[in-house]
Amino acid sequence: MKSLKQQIESYFPFNEQEAADKQQFLEWLNSGKNLFLRENKTAHITVSAWIVNPDRKKVLMAYHNLYGSWAWLGGHADGNEDLKNVILKEISEESGLSRVRFLSDEIFSIEVLAVNGHEKKGNYLSSHLHLNVTFLLEADPNDAVRIKPDENSAIGWIATEEIENKSSEPWFVQRVYQKLCDKVRVTEAIQKTGGNHGRTISG
Repeated sequence: MKSLKQQIESYFPFNEQEAADKQQFLEWLNSGKNLFLRENKTAHITVSAWIVNPDRKKVLMAYHNLYGSWAWLGGHADGNEDLKNVILKEISEESGLSRVRFLSDEIFSIEVLAVNGHEKKGNYLSSHLHLNVTFLLEADPNDAVRIKPDENSAIGWIATEEIENKSSEPWFVQRVYQKLCDKVRVTEAIQKTGGNHGRTISG
Protein backbone atom coordinates (compact mmCIF):
# COMPACT_ATOMS: atom_id res chain seq x y z
CA MET A 1 0.00 0.00 0.00
CA LYS A 2 1.32 3.43 -0.95
CA SER A 3 1.98 5.84 1.88
CA LEU A 4 -0.22 8.92 2.11
CA LYS A 5 2.76 11.04 1.09
CA GLN A 6 3.21 8.96 -2.08
CA GLN A 7 -0.50 9.24 -2.85
CA ILE A 8 -0.51 13.01 -2.43
CA GLU A 9 2.70 13.39 -4.47
CA SER A 10 1.09 11.58 -7.42
CA TYR A 11 -2.28 13.27 -7.00
CA PHE A 12 -3.33 15.43 -9.97
CA PRO A 13 -5.17 18.55 -8.73
CA PHE A 14 -8.63 19.16 -10.14
CA ASN A 15 -8.54 22.94 -9.64
CA GLU A 16 -6.60 25.83 -8.11
CA GLN A 17 -7.80 25.02 -4.59
CA GLU A 18 -6.48 21.48 -4.84
CA ALA A 19 -3.17 22.65 -6.31
CA ALA A 20 -2.64 25.04 -3.40
CA ASP A 21 -3.78 22.49 -0.83
CA LYS A 22 -1.57 19.77 -2.30
CA GLN A 23 1.48 21.97 -1.69
CA GLN A 24 0.45 22.64 1.92
CA PHE A 25 -0.40 18.96 2.42
CA LEU A 26 3.10 17.95 1.36
CA GLU A 27 4.70 20.58 3.58
CA TRP A 28 2.94 19.09 6.57
CA LEU A 29 3.71 15.50 5.51
CA ASN A 30 7.40 16.45 5.23
CA SER A 31 7.38 18.07 8.69
CA GLY A 32 8.22 14.83 10.49
CA LYS A 33 5.18 15.12 12.74
CA ASN A 34 2.75 12.25 13.20
CA LEU A 35 -0.24 13.83 11.50
CA PHE A 36 -2.37 10.71 11.91
CA LEU A 37 -2.91 11.54 15.59
CA ARG A 38 -5.07 14.30 17.04
CA GLU A 39 -2.31 14.91 19.56
CA ASN A 40 -0.73 16.99 16.80
CA LYS A 41 -3.07 19.82 17.69
CA THR A 42 -2.16 22.25 14.90
CA ALA A 43 -2.97 19.94 12.00
CA HIS A 44 -3.98 16.31 11.58
CA ILE A 45 -5.33 13.88 8.99
CA THR A 46 -9.04 13.45 8.43
CA VAL A 47 -10.97 11.51 5.81
CA SER A 48 -14.38 12.18 4.25
CA ALA A 49 -16.86 10.26 2.13
CA TRP A 50 -18.72 11.57 -0.90
CA ILE A 51 -21.41 8.89 -1.17
CA VAL A 52 -23.52 9.04 -4.31
CA ASN A 53 -26.54 7.03 -5.41
CA PRO A 54 -26.35 4.94 -8.61
CA ASP A 55 -27.56 7.74 -10.92
CA ARG A 56 -25.21 10.25 -9.18
CA LYS A 57 -28.06 12.71 -8.55
CA LYS A 58 -28.09 12.41 -4.75
CA VAL A 59 -25.51 12.42 -1.97
CA LEU A 60 -25.77 10.86 1.49
CA MET A 61 -25.30 13.55 4.13
CA ALA A 62 -25.78 13.95 7.87
CA TYR A 63 -27.10 16.85 9.93
CA HIS A 64 -24.10 17.42 12.21
CA ASN A 65 -24.92 18.63 15.70
CA LEU A 66 -21.57 20.41 16.15
CA TYR A 67 -21.90 22.56 13.02
CA GLY A 68 -25.68 22.81 12.90
CA SER A 69 -25.62 21.92 9.22
CA TRP A 70 -26.02 19.14 6.71
CA ALA A 71 -22.58 17.91 5.72
CA TRP A 72 -20.62 14.96 4.37
CA LEU A 73 -19.63 11.98 6.52
CA GLY A 74 -16.12 11.49 7.83
CA GLY A 75 -13.74 11.62 10.74
CA HIS A 76 -10.20 11.51 12.11
CA ALA A 77 -7.55 8.95 11.23
CA ASP A 78 -6.73 8.48 14.93
CA GLY A 79 -3.50 6.62 14.21
CA ASN A 80 -4.83 4.41 11.40
CA GLU A 81 -2.91 5.01 8.17
CA ASP A 82 -5.32 2.84 6.14
CA LEU A 83 -7.68 5.69 5.28
CA LYS A 84 -10.08 3.50 3.30
CA ASN A 85 -10.57 1.44 6.42
CA VAL A 86 -11.07 4.62 8.44
CA ILE A 87 -13.80 5.95 6.18
CA LEU A 88 -15.70 2.65 6.11
CA LYS A 89 -15.68 2.69 9.91
CA GLU A 90 -16.88 6.30 9.99
CA ILE A 91 -19.69 5.62 7.51
CA SER A 92 -20.89 2.68 9.56
CA GLU A 93 -20.70 4.59 12.85
CA GLU A 94 -22.33 7.79 11.58
CA SER A 95 -25.07 6.32 9.39
CA GLY A 96 -25.39 2.58 10.08
CA LEU A 97 -24.76 1.99 6.38
CA SER A 98 -22.70 -1.14 5.72
CA ARG A 99 -23.17 -1.75 1.99
CA VAL A 100 -21.01 0.83 0.24
CA ARG A 101 -18.53 0.42 -2.57
CA PHE A 102 -15.57 2.52 -3.56
CA LEU A 103 -15.92 3.88 -7.09
CA SER A 104 -12.14 4.24 -7.11
CA ASP A 105 -9.39 2.95 -4.85
CA GLU A 106 -7.66 6.28 -5.29
CA ILE A 107 -8.17 9.51 -3.38
CA PHE A 108 -10.97 11.46 -5.07
CA SER A 109 -10.37 14.89 -3.58
CA ILE A 110 -8.11 16.76 -1.17
CA GLU A 111 -8.80 19.73 1.08
CA VAL A 112 -7.01 21.67 3.79
CA LEU A 113 -9.87 22.71 6.07
CA ALA A 114 -9.70 25.36 8.77
CA VAL A 115 -11.59 24.38 11.92
CA ASN A 116 -12.58 27.15 14.32
CA GLY A 117 -12.01 26.67 18.02
CA HIS A 118 -14.93 24.94 19.73
CA GLU A 119 -16.08 23.00 22.77
CA LYS A 120 -16.16 19.21 22.51
CA LYS A 121 -17.10 16.89 25.36
CA GLY A 122 -16.54 19.70 27.84
CA ASN A 123 -13.09 20.65 26.56
CA TYR A 124 -12.08 23.60 24.42
CA LEU A 125 -10.24 22.72 21.21
CA SER A 126 -8.18 25.52 19.66
CA SER A 127 -8.50 26.37 15.98
CA HIS A 128 -6.59 23.93 13.80
CA LEU A 129 -6.34 22.38 10.32
CA HIS A 130 -7.84 19.20 8.96
CA LEU A 131 -5.64 17.75 6.22
CA ASN A 132 -8.51 15.99 4.53
CA VAL A 133 -8.72 13.34 1.83
CA THR A 134 -12.04 12.36 0.29
CA PHE A 135 -13.10 9.06 -1.25
CA LEU A 136 -15.89 8.56 -3.76
CA LEU A 137 -18.34 5.80 -2.89
CA GLU A 138 -21.72 4.50 -4.02
CA ALA A 139 -24.62 3.18 -1.95
CA ASP A 140 -28.25 2.17 -2.43
CA PRO A 141 -30.74 4.77 -1.12
CA ASN A 142 -33.08 1.91 -0.21
CA ASP A 143 -30.66 0.57 2.40
CA ALA A 144 -31.53 1.41 6.00
CA VAL A 145 -29.66 4.21 7.77
CA ARG A 146 -29.74 5.51 11.34
CA ILE A 147 -28.42 8.49 13.26
CA LYS A 148 -25.53 8.65 15.74
CA PRO A 149 -27.13 10.84 18.41
CA ASP A 150 -23.89 12.19 19.90
CA GLU A 151 -22.80 13.43 16.45
CA ASN A 152 -25.81 13.88 14.19
CA SER A 153 -29.57 14.19 14.36
CA ALA A 154 -30.54 13.21 10.79
CA ILE A 155 -29.23 11.16 7.87
CA GLY A 156 -30.61 11.58 4.38
CA TRP A 157 -30.09 11.52 0.64
CA ILE A 158 -29.84 15.10 -0.64
CA ALA A 159 -30.33 16.01 -4.29
CA THR A 160 -27.13 17.64 -5.54
CA GLU A 161 -29.01 20.80 -6.58
CA GLU A 162 -30.42 21.09 -3.03
CA ILE A 163 -27.10 20.96 -1.16
CA GLU A 164 -26.69 24.74 -1.14
CA ASN A 165 -30.11 25.07 0.50
CA LYS A 166 -29.43 22.37 3.09
CA SER A 167 -25.94 23.42 4.17
CA SER A 168 -25.48 26.47 6.38
CA GLU A 169 -21.78 26.64 5.47
CA PRO A 170 -21.43 28.77 2.29
CA TRP A 171 -17.67 28.25 1.98
CA PHE A 172 -18.12 24.48 2.04
CA VAL A 173 -20.88 24.65 -0.55
CA GLN A 174 -18.85 26.82 -2.92
CA ARG A 175 -15.38 25.37 -2.43
CA VAL A 176 -15.94 21.74 -1.54
CA TYR A 177 -19.41 20.36 -2.29
CA GLN A 178 -19.73 22.14 -5.66
CA LYS A 179 -16.26 20.92 -6.60
CA LEU A 180 -17.18 17.35 -5.72
CA CYS A 181 -20.40 17.52 -7.75
CA ASP A 182 -18.47 18.95 -10.71
CA LYS A 183 -15.80 16.31 -10.38
CA VAL A 184 -18.35 13.50 -10.36
CA ARG A 185 -19.90 14.91 -13.56
CA VAL A 186 -16.51 15.23 -15.27
CA THR A 187 -15.54 11.71 -14.24
CA GLU A 188 -18.82 10.29 -15.52
CA ALA A 189 -18.44 12.11 -18.86
CA ILE A 190 -14.91 10.80 -19.32
CA GLN A 191 -15.96 7.25 -18.48
CA LYS A 192 -18.82 7.40 -21.00
CA THR A 193 -16.43 8.46 -23.75
CA GLY A 194 -14.03 5.67 -22.83
CA GLY A 195 -11.29 8.05 -21.75
CA ASN A 196 -8.72 7.57 -19.02
CA HIS A 197 -10.42 8.93 -15.92
CA GLY A 198 -7.56 8.10 -13.54
CA ARG A 199 -6.05 11.58 -13.68
CA THR A 200 -9.44 13.18 -13.15
CA ILE A 201 -10.41 11.29 -10.02
CA SER A 202 -7.11 10.48 -8.42
CA GLY A 203 -4.10 12.02 -10.03
